Amino acid sequence: MGAATVDVTDATFDAEVRKSDIPVVVDFWAEWCGPCRLIGPFLEELATEYAGKVKIVKVNVDENPDSPAQLGVRGIPALFLFKDGQVVSNKTGAAPKAALASWIQSAI
Repeated sequence: MGAATVDVTDATFDAEVRKSDIPVVVDFWAEWCGPCRLIGPFLEELATEYAGKVKIVKVNVDENPDSPAQLGVRGIPALFLFKDGQVVSNKTGAAPKAALASWIQSAI
């Protein structure tokens, strides 16, 4: 069983994201955000498909305002791809699973 997405908080952001040995996709989302709920299942499937190669984590912006503020997140869903502790790519808005997969693939 591969691990699906991991919930990350402001307190665990550095350890889970910046210090990760593998690339990390961070999904900044909120309960009230329709497009966020739309891509949620795609990210769960991708987390399983990329298990061991890429970690996919979710940050609830309502509960954890610091991490998105530090990265200048203006709209959600906002996806950031970190590699070796640095942002290498980011995208805002919902996208089909295939588009998300190719975005991840191109960045790793």
